[in-house]
Amino acid sequence: MVGQNGGGLFVLIYLFFLVILGIPVLTMEFSIGRAAQKSPAKMYEQLEPKGSKWHLHGKVSLIGCYLLMMFYTTVAGWMLKFFVSTASGEIVGMDTAAVENHFNVDVLGDPVSLIVYMGIVVAIGVAVCLIGVQNGLEKVTKIMMLALLAIMVVLAVNSFTMPGGAEGLSFYLLPDFSAIEKVGITNILVSAMNQAFFTLSVGMGSMAIFGSYIGKEQSLLGESANVIVLDTFVAIVAGLIMFPACYTYGLEVNAGPSLLFDTMATVFNHMAGGRWWGSLFFLFMVFAAMSTVLAVCENILAMVREMTGWKRPLGCLVCGAGVFVLALTTALGYSVFKFQPFADGSAWLDFWDFLVSNNILPLGSLVFALYCCNKFGWGWDNFLAEANAGKGWKVKAWMKPIFRYLVPAAIIFIYIYGMVTFGWK
Repeated sequence: MVGQNGGGLFVLIYLFFLVILGIPVLTMEFSIGRAAQKSPAKMYEQLEPKGSKWHLHGKVSLIGCYLLMMFYTTVAGWMLKFFVSTASGEIVGMDTAAVENHFNVDVLGDPVSLIVYMGIVVAIGVAVCLIGVQNGLEKVTKIMMLALLAIMVVLAVNSFTMPGGAEGLSFYLLPDFSAIEKVGITNILVSAMNQAFFTLSVGMGSMAIFGSYIGKEQSLLGESANVIVLDTFVAIVAGLIMFPACYTYGLEVNAGPSLLFDTMATVFNHMAGGRWWGSLFFLFMVFAAMSTVLAVCENILAMVREMTGWKRPLGCLVCGAGVFVLALTTALGYSVFKFQPFADGSAWLDFWDFLVSNNILPLGSLVFALYCCNKFGWGWDNFLAEANAGKGWKVKAWMKPIFRYLVPAAIIFIYIYGMVTFGWK
């Protein structure tokens, strides 16, 4: 996203939206989940005023989670494929052009391989959800996220020593206002806001599920800040690795999703012991991707179980099968089942991502803001009591205009502006 939206200026606006929009919306979503102790499918019914229709957003949350899994499982499969390719030595010694060809032809152009790796991702998600959130998801991700953080710091230090390091860091960290002319301020604003919501998974109930697991001993503004600081640290360090490498090896910074694979595979091919560093990196990236897959799978499972009364094993199998079948659109979208919804080169992945990132997440965040801050919803006093229960940072009275007016107004303005100016085709 940074590469496609002009570098440092995008980063600056993205950080602004994380603070102004991300912290309030994440705090509100955590609060609803903890107060209701239900999934999004039922949490509104627990808290909403009688006769209101807020619970309809719960159904949209379920649809949004499935839409996200329809492309995110395939992306996680790409990472798994690159782990195998790196560990087996298949891409060792390839130059930049060969690595790009490997991704575009050997990965995207091989439908059988994509289906297999996507299927493995779904199967892992089902298996961990069978164990449960705290026994499975929490223990696995704690270890792997710490390992990923450690290896990313090492790789960032390595990138600083590259010949193109200074130029790459300048592109990444210094706001260049000429990007407004090249990319357009509308694109930068809309992309930055959508990325802020996407990276936090707010707007479709995923974080409400985790809010229900947070004890009353911790206030939720502080918990939201912790999540955002760690999430942003990982994102910033990733850029510190990527952009010096792009400028060193002549890779296009606006290449889109393939940037991760093309850039990092090239970096490892030029590092001492690169095969092993690369294997570890892509392995931990698989786990990073799986943390999102597992979070959303747990959300889907919780909603389906509350609506049907199914036991966890049956729910896991049915929900997993549904995700696999629907995700075939993306896995086959680059070869057998081509669909070009927007500009040349777009595919099913772009269409599902557009529905989730450009629509369901921002509009869902708007629903949370309206619901938590107004009497025709849950109400400010109820939200405040829940958010401030426990030790830690508190939501202050002076913040009410930000939560109640600024957040909804900013979302509405940028959303409408983005839809009007979107490059439909």
